[in-house]
Amino acid sequence: MLKAGIVGLPNAGKSTLFNAVTRSHKAAVANYPFCTIEPNVGVVTVPDDRLTRLELLFKTGTIIPTAIEFIDIAGLVKGANKGEGLGNQFLANIREVDAIVHVVRCFEEDDVPHPMGLLDPVRDIEVVTTELVLSDLEAAQKRMEKNHKKVKSGDKEAQAELALLERLLPHLNAGKPANTLPVHDDEPRLLRLFQLLTAKPVIYAANVAEGDLATAARNPFVQKVAEFVRVHHDAALVPTSARIEAELADLSPAEAKEFLQDMGVADPGGSDLIRATYAVLGLITFFTHNEKEVRAWTVHRGAKAPQAAGIIHTDFEKGFIKAEVIATDELVKLGSVHHAREIGHYRIEGRDYVIRDGEVVLFRFNV
Repeated sequence: MLKAGIVGLPNAGKSTLFNAVTRSHKAAVANYPFCTIEPNVGVVTVPDDRLTRLELLFKTGTIIPTAIEFIDIAGLVKGANKGEGLGNQFLANIREVDAIVHVVRCFEEDDVPHPMGLLDPVRDIEVVTTELVLSDLEAAQKRMEKNHKKVKSGDKEAQAELALLERLLPHLNAGKPANTLPVHDDEPRLLRLFQLLTAKPVIYAANVAEGDLATAARNPFVQKVAEFVRVHHDAALVPTSARIEAELADLSPAEAKEFLQDMGVADPGGSDLIRATYAVLGLITFFTHNEKEVRAWTVHRGAKAPQAAGIIHTDFEKGFIKAEVIATDELVKLGSVHHAREIGHYRIEGRDYVIRDGEVVLFRFNV
């Protein structure tokens, strides 16, 4: 299962957001630094109304959504790359995740002191980013020294790595994250080998006060974050209210709907955050069904039909014959698989077919 790590400065609302999004109370919440020491882990389902529509069509009574693992990581402080605060632990934890959800405080509250005094969300982003960049800089320099030795023996892979590192080091030295470095040809693969923290995709969660969510786009702090992210980072931005999400966690669906209507918002941002995490990881969803269930499956964008089949079971990939494919919207509109097949809308695709987001797929295989 893919993992997203929730990071940010102390008192940014990380643990509150983690508890809310995972609908749990695993993470301790308090107004002091390092309330979170050991990372908390929760599994979150990806909201997708296509599953509901397919279940209504097939009447299975059971839907199984796809999921992402969220990890609440200890708050970071300046000097983390040198071990300040819980820096070493923080960096080790973040190295294990596939994507970063960076919670940025965009609310003022006297009862929740900011660890750096006055609220400045752009400065907060820069503090966290700088620590990650410095850690990557050290790792890149060590890799460069290693490759210099390999290049002398004629190692072509080492030569390619060295060429990339020679562009990467000044990029990091300028305080820029690795995921904003222009790459080409085989360089994305080489960059993954470096296991850099700033090469991971990022979603910025602009955490606003309860009363500001309905007008988050006009919040001056959110606007500053949006502009900074647009100019300096290759990332997504989702305004959210961890407080509202936390209150919703203990309500029934009907109570939650009424609560949100009273607040004047359709969604407090948690669902958007989950979907954004799914998107920046380059994932898409396809669906399968049988008499018992309708199920969502996760696959990387660009995956071919046999690879998608292998997500379900390795035997499906080994013995792949063909895939019967139709878009969810089209199937729901036609009303049944029988009718879709009858008029030739259920397509038969072979090994080179690239699976598209939202398709309903029936795999044919021979073991």
